[in-house]
Amino acid sequence: MEVPKEAVLLRIFIGEDDEFEGAPLFEKIVLKARSAGLAGATVLRGPLGYGKSSHLHTAKILRLSLDLPVVVEIVDRDEKIQGFLPVLDRMITGGLVTLEKVQAIMYRGEPRETRR
Repeated sequence: MEVPKEAVLLRIFIGEDDEFEGAPLFEKIVLKARSAGLAGATVLRGPLGYGKSSHLHTAKILRLSLDLPVVVEIVDRDEKIQGFLPVLDRMITGGLVTLEKVQAIMYRGEPRETRR
């Protein structure tokens, strides 16, 4: 799979406890992105954050939050990302979705025989 130099970064801000069809939403998004043939997805867990409600979510010991911020990042061609947005719209009930143009400098996979 090739990612063009001019690509789009889809960034999805949700909560760790958000669910879709009985499973973690971030996991379902990554699986849907993979089945849609998007170039790649990464889930990042944040130790601190807040959203529209201004409710602070933190990993501090004295204020344990089980609903930490999660960001899912997906990069691919604009057309493929645009085609994926309706899928996200059906899955996400709360959160933030952003798009930005990026330059893909390198997109390489390690050959299977050299993996450990």
